Amino acid sequence: MSETRKIAAILAADVVGYSRLAGADEDRTLARLRALRSDLVDPTIAVHHGRVVKRTGDGALVEFRSVVDAVRCAIEVQNSMVERNAGLPPERRIDFRIGIHLGDIVEESDGDLMGDGVNIAARLEGIAKPGTICLSEDAYRQVRARLDLAVSDLGATQLKNIVEPIRVYSLEVGVAAQAKPATHGEPVALEMPSARLALPDKPSIAVLAFQNMSDDPGQEHFADGIAEDIITGLSRLRWLFVIARNSSFTYRGRNVDVRQVGRELGVGYVLEGSVRKAGNRIRITGQLIETETGNHLWAEHYDRALDDVFAIQDEITERVIGCIQPELYAAEHARLKRKPPQNLGAWESFVRGVFLYSQHSDAGTKEALGIFDHAVELDQNYAKAHGLRAVCLVWRAFQGWEDRTTAFAEAAEGADRAVACDPLEPWAHVAHGFIAVAKRDNSEAVGAFSRAIDASPNFAYAHGLLGAAHALGGRPDQAVECIDRGVRLSPRDTFGDEYQLYYAFAHFQAGRYAAAAAAAQMAIQQRPGHPVPYIIAAASYGLGSETDKAKGSIAQLTNLVPNISAADIEENFLYCQREDRGRLAMGLRTAGLPG
Repeated sequence: MSETRKIAAILAADVVGYSRLAGADEDRTLARLRALRSDLVDPTIAVHHGRVVKRTGDGALVEFRSVVDAVRCAIEVQNSMVERNAGLPPERRIDFRIGIHLGDIVEESDGDLMGDGVNIAARLEGIAKPGTICLSEDAYRQVRARLDLAVSDLGATQLKNIVEPIRVYSLEVGVAAQAKPATHGEPVALEMPSARLALPDKPSIAVLAFQNMSDDPGQEHFADGIAEDIITGLSRLRWLFVIARNSSFTYRGRNVDVRQVGRELGVGYVLEGSVRKAGNRIRITGQLIETETGNHLWAEHYDRALDDVFAIQDEITERVIGCIQPELYAAEHARLKRKPPQNLGAWESFVRGVFLYSQHSDAGTKEALGIFDHAVELDQNYAKAHGLRAVCLVWRAFQGWEDRTTAFAEAAEGADRAVACDPLEPWAHVAHGFIAVAKRDNSEAVGAFSRAIDASPNFAYAHGLLGAAHALGGRPDQAVECIDRGVRLSPRDTFGDEYQLYYAFAHFQAGRYAAAAAAAQMAIQQRPGHPVPYIIAAASYGLGSETDKAKGSIAQLTNLVPNISAADIEENFLYCQREDRGRLAMGLRTAGLPG
């Protein structure tokens, strides 16, 4: 006989004093018990996604997907029994006692359950008082912040035939929680479900179990796998607070308002989705929702053939994580715009700085430097702020808005500080990569951006920057692969114009001038105030003998940077190979740029 081990919530229940009740009036007792099962117990178990494993005369053993479902089912049954027993003399009342445990069990091929998890639940039921629910400590931990009930801490209890004592908690149905701290033998105050947990000091998200919309129950595991992988991936983003699976999956199969989820779990965002299989095709949907407002921030669906389920799972996970990162940043920025800068915390200052930097304007990046300084004042060891401040300085030097020597030296100091504060902070390595690009140290740039990706594999911007480093180092095809990955991870990224510029770098280096000009024009459309795309466009048009377009690009470039010359560009541009810089200058001179 085959068996499977798993973790499950087990509920054991029986009737208090059943032998006495049956001895007094067996027919009446059996009739009432059958009616309770058909009208109350079984429907309530079904509503809360339970499975009756076995009946034991007057009792039952039930498996649930989560402790929350088990406890809610038990509370509903016990509350209903209070009403049904009202007006009956004590000798005729039917009272249930219930024990609930979360633990390791063995499931036999016929569906029966064995093991310590089952035994402990049964022993907990045996010590429960009439009308109460006894929980093991493992079970209580899952629900202690969710229920408005009085809970008595019974302390470490030696259960029959269980080797180690187990700490037990007794839920008293119908008794409100009391506002006093937990002490042995006294009620423990639990938070009201409607009370909002305080939000963490950084963005917070719960990934709910993805719904299986197929007729095939086997897809349930695939749907769980998608959600679990997304949780794992998001947990690697150290700027993001991610609720554990054991909590977020307790909402499985229920139609819940995301505002309620936000209150109960203390999160600002919820990601939910579904999986639907039809023939050899599968569709996976996902949507990101802000819990405070209920607004949908992002939604997408993915249609794939079921040729390689695990490859699909990996791809969808990567794309969802890559897509929601910029959406979360954008949502956080929109939320923070209502707060004055002086009231921003360290994280909030960083988010504001990211937005300002992403505008790539003189005024915006200058303001961003001040915002990052404010973040560092609040937290001297804030690696993100040190790192992005260094990136911002280098960027301004590239544009001619800062003295290059001073800016690069200050940025290098900031990048070193960022890595010293947190060697696993991706922005710290991005900062070192920017410094290396500025110095045309291609080996160090590739290494730094690769370390950023190692620290955060779905950091789309880092993939794009790695592509730029390959392009500037003379590896255009490898560059395009990296940029493609960044775009695929985050199609609507805040830094989308930069990806187009990096494509332009790669195509120009490879001599694909028409493609380089087209990519540069796309970057210009998204960010017309950035001079570098005009340089690539003008040189590409010049070398491609498109005279009119070349002259037009030169006119736009000199309007942005009046005193720019081909010689300056040849000296300072970021291509590592002198011949690439020389070819760029040749194209610009052909287009009409002096020098």
